[in-house]
Amino acid sequence: MKKTENLVNVAWLKEHLDAPDVVVVDASWHLPTEKRDPRAEYLEQHIPGAVFFDIDDISDSASNLPHMLPDNAKFSSKVRKLGIGDGQRIVIYDSVGMFSAARVWWMFRVMGADDVTLLDGGLPKWMEAELPLDTGPVQRQERHFTARRNMLMVRDVDDIVEITENGKTQIVDARAAARFCGDAPEPRQGLRAGHIPGARNVPFGTLLNEDRTLRSVSELKDVFTNAGVDLSGSIVTSCGSGITAAILSLALEELGHRNAGLYDGSWTEWGSREDLAIEKGPAK
Repeated sequence: MKKTENLVNVAWLKEHLDAPDVVVVDASWHLPTEKRDPRAEYLEQHIPGAVFFDIDDISDSASNLPHMLPDNAKFSSKVRKLGIGDGQRIVIYDSVGMFSAARVWWMFRVMGADDVTLLDGGLPKWMEAELPLDTGPVQRQERHFTARRNMLMVRDVDDIVEITENGKTQIVDARAAARFCGDAPEPRQGLRAGHIPGARNVPFGTLLNEDRTLRSVSELKDVFTNAGVDLSGSIVTSCGSGITAAILSLALEELGHRNAGLYDGSWTEWGSREDLAIEKGPAK
């Protein structure tokens, strides 16, 4: 399998696992409804040397929205204590294959880390190759991390309101079609059903192969264009709470669309506010 700027396969990671400039990050996270403990699962088995990145902990604790992007100081402090710093190659994976790892890839990219990549297929691919696993915590020496926020990659609710009014930027929603259309309830209580006016729907699963690796560039292009997305225009990705939107952002970057914005509050914010308009049914 190819190695790109954004993706490496298990063969590459196996070869470079002990390289002094490579740091491996387990970014596993699960929906609350799944009642799984990603940290406990990490302690039971993880790729040797991997540190655990807690998405809920490394977030804006002042926000009432889940796992919002923290400020530069908090992010730098947290990742420094994990032993992640400037000049390293950061390789991120999750226990599902491709789910929450893309969110952490996006977070590092927002914070100015250019040499950050995803393990395509994640832990399942590593285990499929019968490569070694470790247990217990990993303690790395602290390193300095310089956060330089790329604001082109982050959008807030005011930005989305403006987008719905001027129509100059496309919103692409990663949720399942039934949730996008308003036919299925949201997993979080208190949210309305439907989608942001004018949004297009690209369920994140349509961008993945059966083994949870990212599909080829030509296939990714077809998925977006068939959903009515103009790949030559400005794009903002969204989802339920800012996790799977990052898979869309990853796919767009593979297509050469760098710095696509991600609406961090996503539907958890938009769907909870009665003052914001919604639409139901397929994209118009």
